Amino acid sequence: MDKVRYKVREVLDKNKIEAFLQQARIGHLGMADGHLPYVVPLNFVWTNGVLYFHGATGGRRNQVMEENPEVCFTVCDEYGTITNPVPAKTDTAYMSVMVFGKAQPIFDLDEATHMLQEMINKYVPGYYNRPLSQQHVDKYRSAVFGGPVQVYRIDPQHITAKENPIALGEMFNIEKIPHT
Repeated sequence: MDKVRYKVREVLDKNKIEAFLQQARIGHLGMADGHLPYVVPLNFVWTNGVLYFHGATGGRRNQVMEENPEVCFTVCDEYGTITNPVPAKTDTAYMSVMVFGKAQPIFDLDEATHMLQEMINKYVPGYYNRPLSQQHVDKYRSAVFGGPVQVYRIDPQHITAKENPIALGEMFNIEKIPHT
């Protein structure tokens, strides 16, 4: 597996990576569809060192993962543009994490219930007044959108992370541009 080339931006702090993956809201699932790349944006949860996502079965994504479960899940947040008097040194503040592994369908009802509860906790915290029941999850997995919904897990085989932090006082702000 390739290492991060730009070592000055590499993030090795596992706690920082964990916190980032727990708060980020959208990730991109990269797959190999034969000789073509295929990338899908998804909601996800990172819990207990494992990445989970779900969706309706029968689509292209599921077919591609069935043929080749090796995936790369990329999560990034862009924080703004860092200005510099030298145009070529203008840059972007960001953090990104790439999780490499195999996407595995989850059939265990306990694990699927845990994952979907974590998804609710992340995206609509406090909205529901009681936890998901296994009965509800089992029905959801078999009835939504006229067909089963599949939960997937990626056990990381390799993780890379990079960051270019916000440079206080150097961030672009259109309101500070003098207007003539």
